Amino acid sequence: MPQPSQPNDAYYAHYQSLRLQRHPHGVLEVVMSGEGANKSGLATANARMHYELAEIWRDIDRDPDTRVAIIRGEGKGFSAGGDLQLVEDMANDFEVRTRVWREARDLVYNVINCGKPIVSAMHGPAVGAGLVAGLLADISIAAKTARIIDGHTRLGVAAGDHAAIVWPLLCGMAKAKYYLLLCEPVSGEEAERIGLVSLAVDESDLLPKAFEVARKLADGSQTAIRWTKYALNNWLRTAGPAFDTSLALEFMGFAGPDVREGLSSLRERRAPDFGTGGPRNDQRS
Repeated sequence: MPQPSQPNDAYYAHYQSLRLQRHPHGVLEVVMSGEGANKSGLATANARMHYELAEIWRDIDRDPDTRVAIIRGEGKGFSAGGDLQLVEDMANDFEVRTRVWREARDLVYNVINCGKPIVSAMHGPAVGAGLVAGLLADISIAAKTARIIDGHTRLGVAAGDHAAIVWPLLCGMAKAKYYLLLCEPVSGEEAERIGLVSLAVDESDLLPKAFEVARKLADGSQTAIRWTKYALNNWLRTAGPAFDTSLALEFMGFAGPDVREGLSSLRERRAPDFGTGGPRNDQRS
């Protein structure tokens, strides 16, 4: 693998939870680590990490020295999902909930609208905000043993931060509903089979393959590659209204009762008990 160098410029000086490394041929490596690392060795999307994951793609788009970006996790997995303290703050504080909603929206649209191609390299658990970038990447590569999980309904909120805009397009509505409604994990091997990711490889081959793909993208016609990405991503842009609705429903759930039970069950490491209730649909105006 090429030896990296640390970027030392105005584009990336303010990043704390993302570690950025420049490689030859205009490849920028984005590593989820730093303040986002939890005790299990997984990158967790705390408030700082969540903000940086939303913003980094704008800076990459403006950076004249970057042709392609690789995003990966550090340690035992790609990403561990949202920090439970941040989830609690969202449930209790309207201002926090509004800020995180805006970041969640920007994360999706900034990845889609970034002119530079993005390659993701996913191993171990891939959950939460990191998974958003992982699956929206232009080329998504997973270790065969990776575990891709959208855990929103397990938490007690709608699957909203990227699922509605991309899962049905990648793997079809039937598979999307199965995995999103049930919070079933998808192995990297199965994700490739159903079309959720571009490639699945042995974990030992994951980073070499990601850099191989990135090198090919970096050495190609930048105009042709970027305009092809832009045109193909119009399929995602047409799903924007569905995404905006799903995100609104997700964040409405953060003000509801189920998320408190979901949060408690995660902290207590037990199955959630949401009861048998739900939003009433028999109201008459």
